[in-house]
Amino acid sequence: MERALGRLLEAVLASRGEANAVFDILAALQSEDTEEIQAAVRTCSRLFGALLERGELFVGRLPSEEMVTSGSRGAVRKYKVWMRHRYRSCCSRLGELLAHPSFQVKELALGTLMKFVQLEGEHPLEKPKWEGQYLFPRELFQLVVEGLLPTGEDSALLLSQFREFLEYDDIRYHTMQAAVDAVARVADGHPEVPLAFWNNAFTLLSSVSLPQQEGGACRFYVQHAEPSDKWKVTHLKEHRKVFQLMWLSFLKRKLPLSLYKKVLVSMRDAILPHLAQPALMTDFLTSAYDVGGAISLLALDGLFVLIHQHNLEYPDFYRKLYSLLDPSIFHVKYRARFFHLADVFLSSSHLPAYLVAAFAKRLARLALTAPPEALLLLLPLVTNLLRRHPACRVLVHHPHGPELDADPYDPGEEDPAQSRALESSLWELQALQQHYHPEVSRAASVVNQELSAPEVSIAPLLALTPFEVFEQDLKKGPEAVPLEFIPAQGLLGRREDLCAQFFTLS
Repeated sequence: MERALGRLLEAVLASRGEANAVFDILAALQSEDTEEIQAAVRTCSRLFGALLERGELFVGRLPSEEMVTSGSRGAVRKYKVWMRHRYRSCCSRLGELLAHPSFQVKELALGTLMKFVQLEGEHPLEKPKWEGQYLFPRELFQLVVEGLLPTGEDSALLLSQFREFLEYDDIRYHTMQAAVDAVARVADGHPEVPLAFWNNAFTLLSSVSLPQQEGGACRFYVQHAEPSDKWKVTHLKEHRKVFQLMWLSFLKRKLPLSLYKKVLVSMRDAILPHLAQPALMTDFLTSAYDVGGAISLLALDGLFVLIHQHNLEYPDFYRKLYSLLDPSIFHVKYRARFFHLADVFLSSSHLPAYLVAAFAKRLARLALTAPPEALLLLLPLVTNLLRRHPACRVLVHHPHGPELDADPYDPGEEDPAQSRALESSLWELQALQQHYHPEVSRAASVVNQELSAPEVSIAPLLALTPFEVFEQDLKKGPEAVPLEFIPAQGLLGRREDLCAQFFTLS
């Protein structure tokens, strides 16, 4: 088959009179045989690649075939228009092949389309409006990006092949623009967008990574004789604007819950640093923070950046953080990240005493039912709060504190200001001093002595697991315990008793 296609290729390139042989080549693209399709794709790559380089495709706004064939224009022009239409049909079919069941066909079709993108950029099929205008085959490239985002299947493997092209500045820039249009087309055209499409779109968007700062000459996939500084594609600030538009247009859609988690995990390091205006993510992050559960925990990361680096004001932030403290917090996947950020947010010395007291009391109350590995984190965190805020030490030095059955603290109150924590005491720490695990008992007993000035670092304790606690106990080895030194003589001291043999150890 490949030999037959090769002969047709040679005939078309040798003589314009054999141009109709193109139909036979394009027909092979419609075959159901995988090898035949691959042969046809390779033939089309060579054919239209050569025609682009030789300038034998019509340049300008493409007229309809009927208009050209019925007109009195020259034969050369008619041939170029006719062949340009065949080229368009070829590209359209290659775009369809990006969804072919065979990955080999997908990969070959993608490589061929990207070759055409490069050649169209070097030999434009549109006329520049002015000298030095930046030309890029946007229409063809839009076809490629839409083919990478099917609605019915996972295209992660094909997207991983496309990732190598994102190293080029022009491909990265136009990928971001094309992704905006592709997402809008599917999201606006389908009442229920399939999960596969959202996952594909997120995979593509998260593959786009911008440099941290301007760095020398741009690296172009489409070569230009004289690149100009007037082109937007040459400036990082323009890339940041398009990057921001891409993510904002994506996040305004109604996304699946699983995708929210993926976005929030990468928000701090992969998205926010590259936005032209990070504060525009405020609405998304605050909405995610109000969802509750793991979504709220992950939104903390992004809010932390906006609050500390971009002066975001969030009046109910600590109230929401307080409400996230419930027993389930010890069993979520992102527990370490949450407690790290909570420790950072509670490190300010300007926080009011009632607020810190409410957090300390809430954490101590949760500690009563927490597993040992969580207690080894919670107890140092509570004692650190007392070290930072001396006004809260009244919780452990309360000479006239309430009885346990009359604790004024209200654990069901969502507003820390109304919880009456400062009127209470940390009797929970005293109870935990009788814990069965010696390390927990020791950590709870720290409040019995004068608290030292240096805080205890909780970093090594954030990701502590039950297995690690068990391993630490095993490494300590058995402790010497006192035993009965007078050997038993039998049941109730009777030497001749029938049970005496069970007490005689030799």
